[in-house]
Amino acid sequence: MLFSILAGSSFAAEPMRREPSIAPVLVDDRQPGQTFNKLFDGQTLNGWNGDPKFWSVLDGAITGRSTPENVVKANTFLIWTNGTVADFELRCSFRITPNNDKGFGNSGIQYRSKVLDPATWSVGGYQADLEAGPNYSGILYEERMTRGIMAARGEKVVWDKDGKKQVVGSVGNSAEIQASIRQGDWNDYVIVAKGNHLQHFINGKQTVDVTDECESKASKTGVLALQMHVGAPFTVQFKEIRLRDLTAPR
Repeated sequence: MLFSILAGSSFAAEPMRREPSIAPVLVDDRQPGQTFNKLFDGQTLNGWNGDPKFWSVLDGAITGRSTPENVVKANTFLIWTNGTVADFELRCSFRITPNNDKGFGNSGIQYRSKVLDPATWSVGGYQADLEAGPNYSGILYEERMTRGIMAARGEKVVWDKDGKKQVVGSVGNSAEIQASIRQGDWNDYVIVAKGNHLQHFINGKQTVDVTDECESKASKTGVLALQMHVGAPFTVQFKEIRLRDLTAPR
């Protein structure tokens, strides 16, 4: 089930842990008649857990920020603690800005993932990538596992039962998708996971389509989390984070 509450988990001892609030139900104004749950109240990090050196709420958005004095030395994550996800649709808006002369800024949205080390907020699994640069926004990356880039932007992919990647088609031109992403401004991300079928969309354009038939490596359920990547200082923000359960009867 989608909302498998993490009662008694090790998150309770972490410094940013707060008592979870019941997420309000809303009808998404972009998709009339579709019921979503808000995962972020727009004011606090209730229901989320991460390193307070990097994560806060600024101007109504979850904000991950690193500086020259406070750099990310290992990938770190803000973990949603009010449940796990299985079959779902996630919608949010993101903005990422480099605070450096290299133009670097990399982040992502983990889903159906595993908490590898609660003490260091380490997470591994499927990631919907996003960056300040020109190459990775929209791809499917497998964080801290074995397959790395599971689908480059524009690819339709099947990972077969033997764990081999087969590119079977295209969902669009990578350069054209990149041109539709607003650098340093807000963009809309949608992730749809149903069974072993995974799809990403940015600003209404599909970026990848993946069918994961490798039973030994495919993930059917797990946590949601937001990433700050190791490297030069940058800022990433997320808002309007909402989730629709695709396993619930309708």
